Amino acid sequence: MKQKRHNTILSLISSKIIETQKELTDELNALGFKVTQATVSRDIKDLQIMKRQTGDGRYRYTQGTDISPIKGGARIKTIFSNSVVNIDSALNQIIIKTLSGMAQAAAITIEGMERPEVLGTIAGDDTVLVVTKSEKEAKVLAESLKELI
Repeated sequence: MKQKRHNTILSLISSKIIETQKELTDELNALGFKVTQATVSRDIKDLQIMKRQTGDGRYRYTQGTDISPIKGGARIKTIFSNSVVNIDSALNQIIIKTLSGMAQAAAITIEGMERPEVLGTIAGDDTVLVVTKSEKEAKVLAESLKELI
């Protein structure tokens, strides 16, 4: 059942613009899958689905393979998820708090994603500053990064 739901999710996000977990949950329920938002959230993480900006400035879910992979792969993602303590955004900036000495690893992960909205990162000992092009992009990226942890 899970594999069938995952295949359906991938089909839905490739054929429709789906912007929120609620929309995805509603679509799956309409197709006969009895799922909650929590289940959809886990599926999104399992499938490495992320949000990506469309040409008209909206955001939609896309399969992780549609976005540049993180250089270093799963190992870097594991380091990121195990070292990040908190992620928050303000205006067009994201502040990532990490365990002491782990900010560089978090910054490398973000840079490796090669997301076009990221203008750059600055890493200290336990804090990373990520600057994006807009406030909206910062919020969406912050949520995507939270899904990695």
